[in-house]
Amino acid sequence: MMSQYVYVPEQWHNFFLMVGGGAAALTGLLVVAMSPHLETIINDASLRHRALSILMGLGAAFIRCALVLMGGQNQQAVGLELLLICATVTAIGIHNFLRTSKHSLALHKSIFYRSIMTIICYTIEMVGAAIFIIGPSFGLYIAAIAMVCNFYFLFSGSWLLLVGISRDEHP
Repeated sequence: MMSQYVYVPEQWHNFFLMVGGGAAALTGLLVVAMSPHLETIINDASLRHRALSILMGLGAAFIRCALVLMGGQNQQAVGLELLLICATVTAIGIHNFLRTSKHSLALHKSIFYRSIMTIICYTIEMVGAAIFIIGPSFGLYIAAIAMVCNFYFLFSGSWLLLVGISRDEHP
C-alpha cells in the first residue's frame, strides 16, 4: 500500500494529457465558432465577459496540464504551478467580472452565479494544490476533481455564449 505522501507522476500522466488535450481542442473549436460573431461579442459587455472567462478557463486548463506534464518535477513544483495559475485566472476573472458589472446594462443573473461557481472551483483547486505542496497526495485528487468540475461551467458557458450571440443577432 502506498503512503498518502507518495506522488507518482506516471499515475497522473493520462489524466493531465486527456484534460489538457481536451481543453486545447475545445479552445480551438470555440474560437472558430466565435470568429464570425466577433462584432456581436465586442458590443455586449456580458458576452465579452463570458467569452473571456471561457477562453481563459480553457487556456488555463491547458497551461496547467502542460506544466504538470513537464518531466523531473516534484510534487511541490506541480502544486505550486497549479496554485499560481489558478490564482492568476481567479484574479483576472474577478477583475473582469467587476468591470463587466459596472459597464453592462443587463448583467444576467446566470453570469453572476456562473462566475461565483467558477471562482469556487478555482479556490477548491488552489486548496487542493496547497495541500499537495505540504505533502499529502490526496490534495492532487482534490485539485483534479475541482478542475473537472470547472469544465461543467466552461462547457455550458460555451453553449450559453453561442445562444447569447444568436439571441443578439436575431432578435
